[in-house]
Amino acid sequence: MGIELNKIKENSFLITGGAGFIGSNLVEFLLSHNARKVRVLDNFSNGHRKNIASFISNPAFEIIEGDIRNLETCCEACIDIDFVSHQAALGSVPRSINDPITTNEVNINGFLNMLIAIKDSNVKRMVYAASSSTYGDSKSLPKVESIIGNPLSPYAVTKYVNELYAHVFALNYGVETIGLRYFNVFGPKQDPNGAYAAVIPLFVQAILDNQSPFINGDGEQTRDFTYVDNAVQANVNAMLSDNSEATNQIYNIAVGDRTSLNQMFEILKGVENRDIVAIYREGRKGDVRDSLADISKAADLLEYKPQVKFKDGLVKTYNWYKNNQGFVRS
Repeated sequence: MGIELNKIKENSFLITGGAGFIGSNLVEFLLSHNARKVRVLDNFSNGHRKNIASFISNPAFEIIEGDIRNLETCCEACIDIDFVSHQAALGSVPRSINDPITTNEVNINGFLNMLIAIKDSNVKRMVYAASSSTYGDSKSLPKVESIIGNPLSPYAVTKYVNELYAHVFALNYGVETIGLRYFNVFGPKQDPNGAYAAVIPLFVQAILDNQSPFINGDGEQTRDFTYVDNAVQANVNAMLSDNSEATNQIYNIAVGDRTSLNQMFEILKGVENRDIVAIYREGRKGDVRDSLADISKAADLLEYKPQVKFKDGLVKTYNWYKNNQGFVRS
């Protein structure tokens, strides 16, 4: 993994949005490596109690039910914490187009509250979930951190503003931050239900139900799909890195390869040898056509090396959903 995992035992961690998809996988990893304390702050608007139910009996685990839009709650959550992984946000491009005000309140006001809380605490560093949506209409591939385009959705705007605020707080208050631009993270515990579910859990669930999934557009749009274990590795490396050059930076977190939706659907069908035909419909507003990350910066400064390639991660994910249907549908 690149970072000495023994450091986990010595430190306390706050995971905002820790009942969500990436957050709960990160919590599980930290607890499995005997973290001194893992505290979750979540309002359960997106996260699920079932994602953290197995941790409740662990004496190192704590939960604060609260909202990052409340500064006092953020300050309380940062007490006696060494490192913060800020995963709490309202994701989804379509949701941000339908409700830009709430997306702004959570993703920008909530982010600012966390920065203020950290500024006034003894937290050493905050790692936060940035997004590949920041690249916007930039056509260049692969995506390099220093070259972005114009945002294509309110969600992308909020994620770019997060990066700007992190820079300003480092400059003016000495707050250490590291931003991780996730590229289409997928894996166990990602919710296949609801209006804004991500594409892979939707496809997996459709195949398990022997139904045709919807594909927006022609299906030839490509993504650098990234298995969740890689995102967890990036968070842990970023929180615990001793490399002074690594802080107050933005990093692409991906695999460095791209797959079309049509290719992804064919792989999934092959897992169960299903003969299902997708239903194609109009493309979505705000969606980027192609996405591919240059991950050399994260490799150089964070010792990030994705351990799970796309196809292996897709099979792992499919099997997890297949074996946890009660969990998924509850």
